[in-house]
This record gives sequence, C-alpha cells and structure tokens, in this order.
Amino acid sequence: MQLYQLTAMVNLYDAPTGDRLATQGAAGRLLWAPALGAERTYVQLAEDEYWGWLDPQDYRHLTPATQPYQPITRDRAYIEAVLEEVIAFCLAAQRVPHAYLWGGTVAPNYDCSGLIQASFAHQGIWLPRDAYQQEAFATPLGSNSIEETLPQLQRGDLVFFGTREKATHVGLYLGQGEYIHSSGKEYGRNGIGIDTLYASEDPVSIAYRQQFRGGGRIDYSYLPLG
Repeated sequence: MQLYQLTAMVNLYDAPTGDRLATQGAAGRLLWAPALGAERTYVQLAEDEYWGWLDPQDYRHLTPATQPYQPITRDRAYIEAVLEEVIAFCLAAQRVPHAYLWGGTVAPNYDCSGLIQASFAHQGIWLPRDAYQQEAFATPLGSNSIEETLPQLQRGDLVFFGTREKATHVGLYLGQGEYIHSSGKEYGRNGIGIDTLYASEDPVSIAYRQQFRGGGRIDYSYLPLG
C-alpha cells in the first residue's frame, strides 16, 4: 500500500459503483491506496482508518507522501483547552449556507458525525468517523435516561441518539440542555441546528429526545491501530 496526501477534497463512495458517499477526505489528509486501476480503488484514510472507494477522476488529487503518518496524541488537558474553539467551529458552520449531506465531512455540507469529526480535527484532535464509532470511543456519561445524564454533561461533550442496538446520530453539547448537530430531512432540519434535550414542543427536539442513548466525553485523540 502506498501512502498519499490529498491535494484537494475528494469523495469516497460506499461501493465500487453508484453515488452514495461513505465519507470525504479534505485537502491535506493522508490515505493508503494499493495500485490505482481503471476502476474505483478501495482506499483507507490514515487519520481515522476509514475505508471508501475512490473514483479514478480523483487520482489526480493524490501525491505520494514524503514522510510516514505520525499521529499526534492529544490528552484531556489539551482537549479541554480548545473545546470552545470546537464549539465555535460548529456555530460558524451553521451560519453559512449549507445542507445535510450523508457522508459529508468537509464544509459546507456535513452529516452528523462528519460535523463532529471536522470540528475536533480543526483543533488537531482526530475522532473515529461514524456516530456509533464515536460513541464507543468516548468515555460514557449517564444512560439512555436524559434526566440521569444531564447533570453529568459538560459543554463540549457528545450526545448520542439511535436505536437500542446502535448509535445512529450524534451532537455536540452546548450546555443548558442544548446541543448542536447536523440532521437530515426526515426527522431533522436538513442541516445544522440547535435543539434541546428538555421537554419541548419542537418536533425535531422531540424526535431526537425519543432516541436518546447517553453522553460521551472525549478524553484523548484517536490513534490508528495500524
């Protein structure tokens, strides 16, 4: 496998054909790829070890990396010091024209976990890619009881939603019961919005409140297993 650096943003797809995104790679990120062929190539982003299919038209955005990938360890003290910048990233992303994009991790269009990953990565803190992976990575807080979890949440923690079996959605806790997240059209706002964990008449807040799974705290940055 050859290590490349991206010179521009690329889409990675979830299948050898079709247009459904798996994720995106921002300019400057690193990815591993085998020999590049005439069809899509299955590649792995280095920072979060996430796989996807790269289209041949984007091979031109690959340049061989000049040095090995060296992940940077970030501890809780570092993370606490930059959490306000993480929050500011999400608030700024909300203010520009955008829409929800499944697989989106690059401005302006994000999915839920893509927004969370991008906001932390902007401060040099890598997280896993998907909501269920972020839930497994974070230090658990509380339970699926909102009343039990709320007193444990701090500004900058993550809040998770989904089924009993799996987290399918994630937001960033702002305090006072509010969280910011990127939600889709079916239950959400087709983009980034602020909702509440408290009882509310807002249909989006109600929908996600019913799916609440618990909170999580980011205590360190993700390190690839290799």
